[in-house]
Amino acid sequence: MKLALFTFIILFSVAEAAWPAEQAMLARVTVYWRAEGHRKARWNNTLLRNGHCAVDPHKIPYGSKIMVDRETLTAVDTGPAVISRKAARSEGHTAEERRAVVIDRYFESEKQALAWARSHPKFIVVRVLPPSPSK
Repeated sequence: MKLALFTFIILFSVAEAAWPAEQAMLARVTVYWRAEGHRKARWNNTLLRNGHCAVDPHKIPYGSKIMVDRETLTAVDTGPAVISRKAARSEGHTAEERRAVVIDRYFESEKQALAWARSHPKFIVVRVLPPSPSK
């Protein structure tokens, strides 16, 4: 019994250490919109809406809050180009940019998405807050 409790405490401590309360990281932020056929998130079948984004769930857990330029996005979706980091690898000028995570920000319309993309740099330092643990 004591061994099981000790093991649980060690595993819980390692899990907590794996994701700090907040983490800053360089990201290549891309955009996608409803007209591209994306209506529901792959993770939980939620209808996508402004403020949602796609991430690599191995690097940013689903449900995380991502602060991008004073806005908060919620990680609810994923995709092969996000996981492969295609945009970062192909558009990065430095080694740090080529290693950046990709966050694909969802918009309701192409007009909104392209306007946001034109007015922001391709690579942005974002803050990631992991999802709150379930009670």
